[in-house]
Amino acid sequence: MEDNIEIEISETNRGNEQIIINKKHKFNFSFQRKDKSKIYRCTEYKTLNKCKSLIILNDKKEVLKYESLHNHLEKEIDVSISVAKHKIKEEIKKNSIPMDIKPKHIFNAVSQEMGLICPKYNDIPIESEYYKTKRNENFMIFKNTDLIIFQLPFQAYLFSNYHKNIFADGTFYAAPKFSYQLFITKTYVGEFNMFYTTSISILKNKKQSTSLEKQKNILCYHEVKNNNDVYIYYRAISNLPFINPNYIFDIYIIIKRICQKKKYNNFLQFLEYFNKNYLLKYNVNNWNYYENIEHLTNNASEFYNSYLNNIFPNKPLFYKLIYILKEEENLSYNDYQRRTKGTWKKKSKKYLVQLMKLKF
Repeated sequence: MEDNIEIEISETNRGNEQIIINKKHKFNFSFQRKDKSKIYRCTEYKTLNKCKSLIILNDKKEVLKYESLHNHLEKEIDVSISVAKHKIKEEIKKNSIPMDIKPKHIFNAVSQEMGLICPKYNDIPIESEYYKTKRNENFMIFKNTDLIIFQLPFQAYLFSNYHKNIFADGTFYAAPKFSYQLFITKTYVGEFNMFYTTSISILKNKKQSTSLEKQKNILCYHEVKNNNDVYIYYRAISNLPFINPNYIFDIYIIIKRICQKKKYNNFLQFLEYFNKNYLLKYNVNNWNYYENIEHLTNNASEFYNSYLNNIFPNKPLFYKLIYILKEEENLSYNDYQRRTKGTWKKKSKKYLVQLMKLKF
């Protein structure tokens, strides 16, 4: 049995007794034995995980037995929210609440105190006890008025040693509620034929949008949004970094002639911007990756977006985002270490299940 077991009393949504162990796992009441001791089973017992972990307490809430072999990830955020809700319910029972104060406001206040939510961009701390990896290493964080960049030590190592091919993309789906976009950079490790995350950033507003996307929004937003043909042309232009550079100018000319014929005047302004700033101002090889990575396809940007949306929940709370970031980094670290040592095998079903569970 584990030493230093920390026990907290909580309750389920239905008001049944629940036990919190070490702020990581929840156990629901199962039944009471003749000696008045109570058995609590892991909340994952009745799920597909069928976790067999349990804890037995006597009538003084002392631990008689603890089976701690969980077969799933820890749920620190979920557990903390349960504790917060329980504390709020207890306060409501003890005190009368003025009519102009809503329980949700109390929940937000308690959650903020516990580090569960961060309702405003300016409230995000530069230093925090939560900014530690699963290996107890401190995060690296940069923050200004418009941008926050998180980079874990392993990610910094990857960036320093495999910086030849760095790719970036963003998603609005997984951005925290107070921000505009979540932005991720990944590097390609050739010897393992793998992509690894090197940083994750939170963009506060639209000012940090990529110049190409920003110009699209300024010059032809409604045309792209409301006309499927124009949308397809915009996606074609966006994917030119992954197309054979010998064909880029020809593709540009074909799209421009079609738009001239159909009088897509706003999109023609966007094409002129692209021509001036990407085809004429810079050498195509400076932003084209077709010849750098043999297997890279023109669906790469969609792949990154899909990856982000599968890992992160829609508009997550800030500290839930941090928790998932730590879990994802730990999986990547272990994967890299196994490959480096030559002990890597094809990802097991259990590994893939763990990866998908980061989405909760």
